[in-house]
Amino acid sequence: MSTTISKHGHACIRLEKDGHVLVLDPGAFSDPAALDGAGAVLVTHEHVDHVVPDRLTAALAAAPDLQVWAPGVVVDQLVAAGAPADRLHAVTEGDTFTAAGFAVEAVGNRHAVIHPSIPVVANAAYLIDGVVLHPGDSFTPPPAGVHVEVLLLPVSAPWMKLSEAADYLQAVAPRVAVPIHDAILSDAGLGLVDRVIPQVTGGVAEYRRLGAGDTLTV
Repeated sequence: MSTTISKHGHACIRLEKDGHVLVLDPGAFSDPAALDGAGAVLVTHEHVDHVVPDRLTAALAAAPDLQVWAPGVVVDQLVAAGAPADRLHAVTEGDTFTAAGFAVEAVGNRHAVIHPSIPVVANAAYLIDGVVLHPGDSFTPPPAGVHVEVLLLPVSAPWMKLSEAADYLQAVAPRVAVPIHDAILSDAGLGLVDRVIPQVTGGVAEYRRLGAGDTLTV
């Protein structure tokens, strides 16, 4: 059964399959409409560009069937914001579960280092249906023996440089790489990233930017 993937700003990704909708990282830099009709939300970590507790709590109030999976600290923030605890699920590395009809495995457990003076927070990367990997703010590899069809590839952040994104892409070697985590880039910066990554990775994967209204089917 095919899955349609679309991007809704920065690191926010929406997956649709057989009438089910799964949304990842609907943060401050993403389009709130990404949550329309969603049955489940996965949050990688607590930073505001990946989750806005008040906004997600409002979405939970408006959609009685919506469920959220996230690291424990994010669950605590949502509860403090008034979200219903019975629809919030704390995840740790190795957890497997079904969210809105999608099979999900949580892999990895740490955010990449931003600076030694800044504490490292929990970060759950998510492998979805065994073929789509969203690493959040990390370069978490897929589980051993898993061939990723679509890697959602971070390309710009205070915690990384572009060569590291290229190395990660080469290590995972997916069929398609979709750049994410790029809201802080200017148009010129986006163009630079889109030229350099394919150039230095030697065609290890199809590199495909998803703009507004674009979709990818796997």
